[in-house]
Amino acid sequence: MHDRLFHPPETTPAGTEPALAGIVHLGLGAFFRAHVASYISEAMQHHGGDWGVIGVSLKSPGVRDRLRPQGWAYTAVELAPDGEKPQVMTLLRDVLVAPENPQAVLDAMAAPNVSIVSLTVTEKGYCHEPATGRLDSAHPDIAHDIAHDLPKSAPGYLVRALQLRHARGLPPFTVLCCDNLPENGHVVRGVVLDLARLIDPALAAWIASDGAFPSTMVDRIVPATTPDDLDRVAALTGQRDEAPVMHEPFRQWVVEDRFCGARPQWDVAGAQMVADVTPFEHMKLRMLNGTHSSLAYLGYLAGYQTIAEVMTDPAFVRYARHLWQAEIIPTLTPPENTDLGAYAEALAARYANPAIRHRTWQIAMDGSQKLPQRILATLAENRAAGRGSAGLVLAVAAWMRYTSGRDETGTAIEVKDPLADRLAALWCDDPRDTVTGFLTLSEVFAQSLRQDTGFAAELTQALSGLVAQGARAMVADI
Repeated sequence: MHDRLFHPPETTPAGTEPALAGIVHLGLGAFFRAHVASYISEAMQHHGGDWGVIGVSLKSPGVRDRLRPQGWAYTAVELAPDGEKPQVMTLLRDVLVAPENPQAVLDAMAAPNVSIVSLTVTEKGYCHEPATGRLDSAHPDIAHDIAHDLPKSAPGYLVRALQLRHARGLPPFTVLCCDNLPENGHVVRGVVLDLARLIDPALAAWIASDGAFPSTMVDRIVPATTPDDLDRVAALTGQRDEAPVMHEPFRQWVVEDRFCGARPQWDVAGAQMVADVTPFEHMKLRMLNGTHSSLAYLGYLAGYQTIAEVMTDPAFVRYARHLWQAEIIPTLTPPENTDLGAYAEALAARYANPAIRHRTWQIAMDGSQKLPQRILATLAENRAAGRGSAGLVLAVAAWMRYTSGRDETGTAIEVKDPLADRLAALWCDDPRDTVTGFLTLSEVFAQSLRQDTGFAAELTQALSGLVAQGARAMVADI
C-alpha cells in the first residue's frame, strides 16, 4: 500500500472562472504530458511567468478523473536502458471534459490571458481528408458544428472560441498543432478557415489576417501506460500515481517561430525555434513514423508485440535499414547540420531500447489517417522519380492484411481505425480484387497512386506474398 504523492485541489465553487493559465491544450493524452509539457515546465523554471496549462479532454473524463485527486500533478518517467528516472510535473492548472460542459471549454479558450491553444488530437481529430488536407465537411461532427454554437470537434472548438474572442474584442490565440501531420500548421489553418467560412465568412477573414498557425515537429516515443506501469512507478517512487506517463530519454521539438501573441521561452529548454519546419518534419515523418508504421504492421503479423521485440530479429533490422537508405533518405532534403545516416542509426538504437514497450498494435491504430503522410507520399515521390519502393509497398500490403481483422494464424485483430468497417469489407480471397477495392479509397490514396497500374501490380504481388509466405519471409526477401 503506497501513500498518494499528490493532494486534491481545493474545491472550486460551481460557476467560477477556471484557473488562470497562458495555454489551453486540447487532447490531454500521454504524449503531450510526456513531451510538450516538459518544455513548458522547463521554460517556466528558467524564465518564470505562469505559462501553466488548462487541459481539455474532447472525449471522456478518464484523464481528468485520475488527475483531479492528485491536484493535477503526475509523474513522467524516463525509460533509459540504464534505469528509470521519475520527475513530478506540476504545470496543469485544471482539466475540463468537453462533452460535459462545452461552454466552459470555450470560455477557457476565450480568456484574455490565454495566448496559445495547442493540440494533440491525433491525425483523425482534425476531421480532414488525409489525401487532400481539406476539411471533411460531411464528417458528422463538422456537420454538427456548423449548425450549433456548442461544438464537438477540435476544429469546431477552435473556430467557436475564436468567434468568441472576436466578438469580445480580443486578439486571436496562436493555434499550435503538435500532431504528426506534414506542414501541420498549414493543414490546421486550412481546416479552421474552411469551417469558419461555412459559419461566418467575416470571421474567417479575421482569422486569416490576424491569426497564427505555426508548424511544429515533435519527437519522443511515448508508449501507452499500462496497469503494470502504475505498480512500477509506485515501487520506484514509494508513492501512488494513477496517471503517470512513460517516455524514452530522447526528445526533439522544432517550432516555426511565428506567433500572434506571447509565447514561453521554449528555446532555453532546448526547443529549436526556426523559420521553416518542413525539412525537419519530412525527416521525422518519413524516417521515424514511416518505418515505425512499417515495422508495426509487419511485426504484428509476424507475431511481435513491441517494436523492441521486432528489432531483435535481424531480418527486420535489415529491412528498416533498407527503408532508410534506399527508399526514404533519397526523397529528403536534410535539415541544416543534420546527417541523415546518423539519424537513421540513432532511430535504430531508440527502437531497440528494451525499456520501451511500444506496442505494435498501438502504432498500427488509425492507419487510414497515418499512411498518406508517413508512407504513401514517400512512395509516390519514388515512383515519380523512377526509384524502387519494394519495402514501402510491402508495408502498405501489410496494412491491408492487418485491416482484414485476422492475423496469419486466423486470430482476430481488434482494428482501431475510423474506416475499419469499410476496410474489412474490402478484403476478399483474391489479392487482385482486394487491391482494386482499396485503391478506390480517395481519402487514403492520392490520385497518382490510384491510377498507377504499376503500383497496383506491385501491391498485388506483395499482398499475395504475405498471404502465401507470411510477413517475416517477405521481410527477409526485401
